[in-house]
Amino acid sequence: MLSRAFAILDSFLDGRPEQTHGEIARATGFAPATVYRLLAELVGWGALERTGRGRYRIGLRLWQLGSQAPSGRELRDVALPFLQDLLQVTHEVVHLVVLDEGRALYLEKLEAHPDVVVTSRVGKRLPLHATGPGKVLLAHAPAECLDEVVSAGLDRRASGTITDPAQLRGVLAEIRRSGFSISRDEMTEGASSVAAPVRGLADEVIAAISVVVPSSTPNLSPLIPVVRMAALGVSRAIRIG
Repeated sequence: MLSRAFAILDSFLDGRPEQTHGEIARATGFAPATVYRLLAELVGWGALERTGRGRYRIGLRLWQLGSQAPSGRELRDVALPFLQDLLQVTHEVVHLVVLDEGRALYLEKLEAHPDVVVTSRVGKRLPLHATGPGKVLLAHAPAECLDEVVSAGLDRRASGTITDPAQLRGVLAEIRRSGFSISRDEMTEGASSVAAPVRGLADEVIAAISVVVPSSTPNLSPLIPVVRMAALGVSRAIRIG
């Protein structure tokens, strides 16, 4: 029964913040009666909430529990001052992203009054190959991770998405050489980003920081040093702390 409850919670990942009873049943493959019973228990405990439209979403108690996870929370706490500085300098969307189960997991998102709308949100997983910080993480991930991403298919998300494995491998090699990633119209049409790696105690890449700007921005080069400086600041703070 516990595994079925976890399966229901998992069904809310990957861009499904709200679902109906029927959508959950289809996503999990469970019988409608089973889903109905489990939903009642999850709502009663606070893991899920029922909206006025007969839909379900993640409940506050589950968010509170998740916020206690030490690794992500500690990384976010260390990174937050540098992300805030980056926001003040750019006035655009700022992200902190980690590698999680072959996807780019967004730990933090800051924005003031950005000129571009992006699909990211805290807790959302997006494809590694189609996001700037995702490519940074993929560039420094084990070879088998890249093989799995390529084997799963490089889905096109926008006009600039890299869908050719050879091209992707070349871009990742350049990211490792240069220390940053520039993306244009890869995850969201009209959005471009600059991303850089955050390194841990053993100099391994543990996260990526990015700034997202409109693709109409002609030159992204001025963003490279500020994003890299923020990532370097987080890396140093991790080593000191």
